[in-house]
Amino acid sequence: MDVGIFNLMGYRNRGVPTAAIYDRTIAQVKAAEAAGFNIAWFAEHHFSNYCVCPSPLMMLARLAGETSRIKLASGVVIVPLYHPSRLIAEIGMVDSMTHGRLVLGVGSGYQPYEFERFDSALPEAPHRLLEVMGMMEKAFAGETFSHEGEYYSLPQTHIAPRPAGKLPEIWVAGDNPDLHRYAAQRDCVVMVTPRHFTPALLAAARRRFEDIWRAAGKSPEALRFGAMRPFCVTDDKAEAMAFLENARWQIRLSQSLRRKEQEMDGGLLLEKTWEGEPSLEEMGSFMLVGDADTVAARMAAEIRAASPCHYLLQMQIGDLPESIAMNTIAAWDKAIRPRLEREFGPLDRIGVPVPAAA
Repeated sequence: MDVGIFNLMGYRNRGVPTAAIYDRTIAQVKAAEAAGFNIAWFAEHHFSNYCVCPSPLMMLARLAGETSRIKLASGVVIVPLYHPSRLIAEIGMVDSMTHGRLVLGVGSGYQPYEFERFDSALPEAPHRLLEVMGMMEKAFAGETFSHEGEYYSLPQTHIAPRPAGKLPEIWVAGDNPDLHRYAAQRDCVVMVTPRHFTPALLAAARRRFEDIWRAAGKSPEALRFGAMRPFCVTDDKAEAMAFLENARWQIRLSQSLRRKEQEMDGGLLLEKTWEGEPSLEEMGSFMLVGDADTVAARMAAEIRAASPCHYLLQMQIGDLPESIAMNTIAAWDKAIRPRLEREFGPLDRIGVPVPAAA
């Protein structure tokens, strides 16, 4: 098991300079690399303050020269919103620029608000994603390729930017069983969101994935999955409560966008409660927020229940001061990892797929 830093890159208050968000994020990724994080993740969203990163691949290209070891990942590219020829070429370019450090997280998207403004049909999105992934495999398998599919056609074509080595490692996000079957067939990692917020729910998600792996003729022990989590290590209860309040704000925006219930004030999404919303105290009872002992114990419970191979940890949320995120990044290396390793031993032994019997 290892950890990554997840960057949604939104803002809560009108007037925050976009450049300041980018600069802050770059500084946090550098700090995460120094603290032993394995991957830096960048989300993609459009048209609101929920996220100011419309192109994770552009952020990865920028970070290629700012970092040296940490893997750089799209978390995720919303594949159906791109023309496949451009997307495949940019994937090859970024993989070359990072010298093979690209982790390609892909998803089909979930926000009607975005798809309407791209004049794209959300129900078609998973099928378009799978077709584009097949095109990418062909594009990088040979010098040229052609394609004739349900949604896209391409004459004999050469994609000039090529990956630094083999095809980038692919991670898959989303709830669509077709995407999970694709992941099982190609041994991709699958990602789950904060909706799987307790050890029991995380374990249930793993069991669902294991069933898909079995149906694909794969050993369930070969399953690898990552869990995205808000993450704040602090001894200050007021600071922890402020983090939880900002996490709730972020989830409220996401829920309204998912359900097509968003309301806008210019470019700002209005915060709205959702059905079944937990209180801040309830959120504080299960989220990875609190002092080092509390956070490590909760993470250990999730590891015992579901054995994830990776955590996508989000430290910067809403209008919180950058110092809170920076302190939490440092706390992973100094406080959380040592506590987990006292119980489990080296973390790189957790979530490792078991080879199938010969």
